[in-house]
Amino acid sequence: MAPKTPDRRPAPRAPRVHHPLFARFYARFSESADTRGGLGALRTELLAGLSGRVVEIGAGNGLNFTHYPPGVTEVVAVEPEPHLRRLAGEAALRAAVPVTVLPGTAEALPGPDGAFDAAVASLVLCTVRDVPGVLAELRRVLRPGGELRFFEHGAADTPGLARVQRGLDRTVWPLLFGGCHTSRAPLAAIEAAGFDLVSYRSFDVPEQGPRLPSSPCVLGTARR
Repeated sequence: MAPKTPDRRPAPRAPRVHHPLFARFYARFSESADTRGGLGALRTELLAGLSGRVVEIGAGNGLNFTHYPPGVTEVVAVEPEPHLRRLAGEAALRAAVPVTVLPGTAEALPGPDGAFDAAVASLVLCTVRDVPGVLAELRRVLRPGGELRFFEHGAADTPGLARVQRGLDRTVWPLLFGGCHTSRAPLAAIEAAGFDLVSYRSFDVPEQGPRLPSSPCVLGTARR
């Protein structure tokens, strides 16, 4: 019997992500939010104590990079949007740890199974097209016992704001904010993907003032 011919069909291409107007708005807004809105301190909290090889999805303009602790030996950061990826590449040069910025989406991460000691998802699960698929990929590339650090916004715990979120998600919010959805449930999705929640805390951003559709946030650690 003749040997089976290997399947050499190319892998399906990842969907193109291109939000030029939102990318420029986000780059300016996020820097202000880090310095005046307290997000910089949250990034430090998110990444504290990490070590070894780390994969970061949806790296944006690279604002996490300067917050990685010295125990991290390498960060592989994936960012699909071209303008934000260019800014992330510039931010990588200012980081105290080695950072490689790659194109691509979180649904198809670089590296074999178990290649990373930790993974970081920071304000990105709201925008990805396939939340279960992304979390499955993160679980795949993490070594057994590896950590998923997450800082995400999601569904409100009050009926009124939750209704507003669902209405916005069906209409204008994803169009205006680069595919963002406000009513997703990151904790439930992380558990459903097979991660064990270690610790987390819920809070609003901003902590004072009007409660926005994107205000309810959660920051924590899960383990593969």
